[in-house]
Amino acid sequence: VQVVESGGGLVQVGGSLRLSCAASGNIASINAMRWYRQSPGKQRELVARIFSGGTTNYLASVKGRFTISSDNAKTVYLQMNSLKPEDTAIYYCNVQHGADETWGQGTQVTVSS
Repeated sequence: VQVVESGGGLVQVGGSLRLSCAASGNIASINAMRWYRQSPGKQRELVARIFSGGTTNYLASVKGRFTISSDNAKTVYLQMNSLKPEDTAIYYCNVQHGADETWGQGTQVTVSS
């Protein structure tokens, strides 16, 4: 499975961005798709995930502002609304397929005040 991310950028506080992560290859083996983020000096953290059955989970600090969705396991999206400066980070897509996982290259999200 390969993944390609897109959609990062610079946005003002309160703005919105949508990240996309397109998967290719053996997508039938995908059982979960996740978004992580990492900001300088901090550990990478799980932001949101969606399982093949549709169940979703969110980091507490983004619940109600971010929405993860998937297009039949081919593309996973992260809609980010009401962005805050603390959301600034590199966002990584992660796809679980069987016992393996594939990471995206990362996309920078910068929220300016």
